[in-house]
Amino acid sequence: MTQTTTPTRGILLSDAAYGHLIKLRDSQGNQELCLRVGVRGGGCSGMSYTMDFETRANIRDDDEVFDYDGFSVVCDPKSLLYIYGMMLDYSDALIGGGFQFTNPNAAQTCGCGKSFAV
Repeated sequence: MTQTTTPTRGILLSDAAYGHLIKLRDSQGNQELCLRVGVRGGGCSGMSYTMDFETRANIRDDDEVFDYDGFSVVCDPKSLLYIYGMMLDYSDALIGGGFQFTNPNAAQTCGCGKSFAV
């Protein structure tokens, strides 16, 4: 699964993030889980990213759903205003590893990369 630099989806996944999310989902024993991403107030820079697995039954009518080879990424419309075009990446590096968010809407990000300001 290769992504282009032009967003064709509101939330982009790198191959590394996709692979790790599939491993995490499968380790929970439920292939019907999807990933919900969003934002909330707080964090070093004013807003922080949220992400968690949830069942497809929790998808609301106004949610945006982005399909990646049968794996769904879900975002509420208010959060999508702040993170549209965001690239979710993953690194297994010992220092600085984990999920990384590259948000084209962020005017400022904190050093940990988990919060931002618009």
